Amino acid sequence: MRKAAAVPLSLLGVGLTGLAYASVVERNAFRLRRFDVPVLPPGRRPVRILHLSDLHLTPGRRMLINWVRSLGELQPDLVVNTGDSIAHPDAVAPLMHALEPLLTRPGLFVYGSNDMYAPRPKNPARYLWRTSKGDHVQKIPSLPWEELGAAMSAEGWLDMNNTTARLKVGDLDVAVGGIHDSHINRDRYDLIAGPAPEEADLRLGVMHSPEPRNMTRFAADGYQLLLAGHTHGGQLCVPFYGALVTNCGIDRARVKGLSRHDSAFLHVSAGLGTSPYAPARFACFPEASLLTLVPRRRNGASTREVR
Repeated sequence: MRKAAAVPLSLLGVGLTGLAYASVVERNAFRLRRFDVPVLPPGRRPVRILHLSDLHLTPGRRMLINWVRSLGELQPDLVVNTGDSIAHPDAVAPLMHALEPLLTRPGLFVYGSNDMYAPRPKNPARYLWRTSKGDHVQKIPSLPWEELGAAMSAEGWLDMNNTTARLKVGDLDVAVGGIHDSHINRDRYDLIAGPAPEEADLRLGVMHSPEPRNMTRFAADGYQLLLAGHTHGGQLCVPFYGALVTNCGIDRARVKGLSRHDSAFLHVSAGLGTSPYAPARFACFPEASLLTLVPRRRNGASTREVR
């Protein structure tokens, strides 16, 4: 009887240890990933894009706030925030404090669903058979998304929700197309549809959720590099297997990191945060990414992650 009871107790101990690791250690073990992307015209100097996503910030997350502030030392040429920045009505001021060292750099942003609708308790296991699309039944946003957008715009960052823009990044002429979050049916690609300016040195597509139907349209319109977040990299992954789910239409193999979609390069950020009601990561460290854009090579060299 004693031996039989010892087995469940040992399994319980392993489970509790794993939960403690996922919620306390890995959730706060922020990492910077670096990639080289051969997308620029020959002869151009490299340009660095810092890609941030999915902070899901609440006012008390001091470790996350301080780590994001440290990224100012990178002095990127452009900062791109692909949404789900806040998760609390009082999080705009802490977010702007976190971003403060980066606000002197050119920046772009789009919204995610959780910039508009406050998170609610949910059964995380449901993601094994469905995505969270349609979960936001609230008709009136419950988070201060307008205050969030106004704060970033006041610092010179461009609001790219269902719009296009042209900006100077270093010595590059960059054409940008962006869409709102497809996860809550606010994406309006038709508003930006059409060939991206061929004369631009870089054509950049920005979105929150990496839905293949939108990525295909971006690539067909000539956008060369697509940036997205939303997936959390799977958040709870299996070692040596990877993500179980993506929470959107993209396949598991491209749930995070750098890949291709048709003619375009695609970078999906695993993000820096989690929902306050699912505060754990396992085999999927929170991350920001520094993408160094370099000239294309005649031999068609592919992307690479820089360790």
